[in-house]
Amino acid sequence: MIEGLLINKGKLLTKNQVPKKKVYQEKLIKIKGIEYREWIPKHSKLASAIKKKISQLGIKKDSTILYLGCSTGTTVSHLSDLLTEGFIFAIDSSPRVLRELILMAEDRNNIAPILADAFQTEKFKDKISQVDVIYQDIAQRNQAEIFIENCKNFLKKEGFAILCLKSRSVDVKKTPRQVYKEIRNQLERELRVVDFRELDPFQKQHGFFVCKNI
Repeated sequence: MIEGLLINKGKLLTKNQVPKKKVYQEKLIKIKGIEYREWIPKHSKLASAIKKKISQLGIKKDSTILYLGCSTGTTVSHLSDLLTEGFIFAIDSSPRVLRELILMAEDRNNIAPILADAFQTEKFKDKISQVDVIYQDIAQRNQAEIFIENCKNFLKKEGFAILCLKSRSVDVKKTPRQVYKEIRNQLERELRVVDFRELDPFQKQHGFFVCKNI
């Protein structure tokens, strides 16, 4: 559970930092005069993992997060709501999606959009600090290698690292569970895996790893 997250009638809700404004197709819900945004699992792997009872995310209201593969910022926007004292470095290699993120971030003071290839850490290391949490959602064959490289460069000691793994992007010939097992073995050579969930039915053929920097 993330500090500040509200669960009401089974729905995940984050307090809207930009009242009356949506980011995607979420509903705006008022409770006791406070406006919340519904965090929809089918649009966010982190929301899916929370619905699947993931634990030990390590995300607090004052966390500094490096988000790799931020896309247009659906999940980033909810983290922005929750990180009332924190900050998000949001990286993506697509100029098109980053333009949308920049427009969303103009209304928020805790997001820094960065256009970069997440695997080429030397090209953006001067733009970010050491972070409490790394969150990665990149559908590439070498997604585990990208994740480990960034953890080595930017994750604080005892920091948390979260990997959203699309199994078919790693190896389409293997079952998702075969891929998860192989990736877990790879991660455990560098990090301690503290939790794991398969995200079906919200996100098909996706695994969600939570690791800690030992």
